[in-house]
Amino acid sequence: MTELAALITHLTDYQRGPAVLATLVAVAGSSYRRPGARLIVTANGQRLGSISGGCLEEDVLLRARIVAATGQAELVTYDTSSENDLVWGVGLGCHGIVQVFLEPIPSPAPAWVQTLATQLAARRPTPLAVTWRSTDPRQPLGTQLAPTEPSSAQSHASKPAPTSEVFLEIITPAPSLIIFGAGDDAQPLAQLAHTLSWHVTIADPRATFANVARFPTAERLIVAPANELVARVAPEPEACVVVMTHHYVHDVPILRSLLSYDFPYIGLLGPKKRAARILADLARDGFVPTPARIARFHAPIGLDLGADAPADVALSILAEIRALRSGRDARPLRDRTRPIHD
Repeated sequence: MTELAALITHLTDYQRGPAVLATLVAVAGSSYRRPGARLIVTANGQRLGSISGGCLEEDVLLRARIVAATGQAELVTYDTSSENDLVWGVGLGCHGIVQVFLEPIPSPAPAWVQTLATQLAARRPTPLAVTWRSTDPRQPLGTQLAPTEPSSAQSHASKPAPTSEVFLEIITPAPSLIIFGAGDDAQPLAQLAHTLSWHVTIADPRATFANVARFPTAERLIVAPANELVARVAPEPEACVVVMTHHYVHDVPILRSLLSYDFPYIGLLGPKKRAARILADLARDGFVPTPARIARFHAPIGLDLGADAPADVALSILAEIRALRSGRDARPLRDRTRPIHD
């Protein structure tokens, strides 16, 4: 479960009592977390989530008590741009200014909470808007569903138009990872992806391998003949796919089906020669993937980490997928000339 999904699960609990939601809405300079990071302070004073590396949370907890008591939202500015800043008695030196918006969340929760929970469960994106500053009395502060189309505002020459500062965000479901192959080396890959809160599907022709006992954290387990497996899985268009059945006769029909779609990432475990042989066999049968699809076909799979053990291989695979999803080249951060967060 993603951090946000865990927060929404708490807010949809009718027994929870009132809570305070803190949202990081704006950053100038450097910050450990980016806008959209959220934290909930529960009715009993506990917190879920985070908005920093731990340096701001204690102050947020104190301010959340005031927001809970008054029922009034509050915008807090944390300035760590000075080398000698002494926030909470320590020099943080993050070189950034962050704006954190705290708002009370009653129980039962507002309608946007249940809508977001429903959308996340259905794996659909949801636009949210957090209005954190406004001079328009018609524009309430706080989180709500963002309008699907921009509203038209009429200007008045006699007085300045009201202004609002709004953090807009598209809340997307967790990344989808589909693993074709349920061998022993697929287990650490599925477990690590689950730890990262990815939505994991295991698919294999063999029911003795693809089962709950071996993959207790997988969201889906699909068993079908190799030539029907992709159709039975019905992957999402944005899914990332790994093929690791270790059986050539299984890999060929699976890859023939997968390379007919525009998935952002398809990875094949095994040496480069094996992948070339599969593509050659497919070509002899009259199937030649487009250059764009071949460009998204990763074989051998993973980053060059010197991985050997299954857990290390799993790390190299997920690191490659993570870099691709972020549009990064996976080079060391010390070699990066641009800011870490674009």
